Amino acid sequence: MSAMWRAFLLLLALASLPAHAGAPAPYDPVLPGRALAFPRDFGAHPGHRTEWWYITGWLRDAAGVARGFQLTFFRVRTRIGEDNPSRFAPTQLILAHAAVADPRSGRLRHAERAARAWPGLAGAEQGRTAVQLGDWFLRGGDELLAPYRSRIEAEDFGFELEFVPDRPPLANGRDGFSQKAPDPVNASYYYSRPQLAVRGTLRLDAATLAVEGHAWLDHEWSSQLLPEGAHGWDWIGINLHDGGALMAFQMRDGEGRAMWVGGTAAAGGARRILGAGDVRFVPGRRWRSPRTGASYPVEWEVELADGRRLRLRPLMDDQELDSRRSTGAVYWEGAVRVFELDAQGREAETGQGYLEMTGYADRLGL
Repeated sequence: MSAMWRAFLLLLALASLPAHAGAPAPYDPVLPGRALAFPRDFGAHPGHRTEWWYITGWLRDAAGVARGFQLTFFRVRTRIGEDNPSRFAPTQLILAHAAVADPRSGRLRHAERAARAWPGLAGAEQGRTAVQLGDWFLRGGDELLAPYRSRIEAEDFGFELEFVPDRPPLANGRDGFSQKAPDPVNASYYYSRPQLAVRGTLRLDAATLAVEGHAWLDHEWSSQLLPEGAHGWDWIGINLHDGGALMAFQMRDGEGRAMWVGGTAAAGGARRILGAGDVRFVPGRRWRSPRTGASYPVEWEVELADGRRLRLRPLMDDQELDSRRSTGAVYWEGAVRVFELDAQGREAETGQGYLEMTGYADRLGL
């Protein structure tokens, strides 16, 4: 959900700019019963308000050092200038974020870009995954199991990676209709691609490393703002070591209570939709940011209806992303290990993935 709607503040702040006289058509709605279709839905959906392709994962170099990474491309329909024939009209915006969690340096390296859509420089194609912003790109999705490729180059890091799926896309919610609140108007179209095999190169400053690992891709598009009363969310996307996958999220109110819970569990080719009675997030150890003063529960227990108890531990505590210069938002997004607890409380590592937490530094201004 991107991670549950990754960098939502920036996207929706931009997408909710007022339309002018001669307003264009309304945003395309998100409605139940629309079946996902591929390769069509690998590509962009420019009639909707916001859309993103979000990849998180773990990389390991030849020395065995593990690092987390994420990249996200966003498409935003502004509804500005849609009746203007000029190619300069900012009808669609393209934005991108990328980060590497490097425990050796204790740093979260981060970079971001933004531009109006412009042929050859910035854009998102329909019918296939092909998103570009300058020399940053994510491409693939020509066929059901075709690989994806990406390239990111920032000042102090970069990566060029290939992502290879071994299974069809995983529909979230009711066949891709993912509800975010009791009112079904708060919903998105949403699918995931767990267990992507990754290989390529990672650059940290002047050093370039061969890496391999695993990743998780979310593709989500919607036309709605956050549910009324929502303060933030917690989201996980986990690749399990046995080949299974788990996505779960909770929307929180101002008191930290779960307003809505959802998710998808997949194992052995079977998919199960998770609701309020199927998953429970229990916060554990907290970490306080020395920069913003925000306190985050960087360890969690996730209780599932099938009796499993999962413990999340971060690759490193400091994976806070401060994007106040661009989005006005501060949130925590980072690599986590997953341990399953037995009846005696003993734990064994069963997966790796990503955790995103928003609304802890401040209430989202939506």
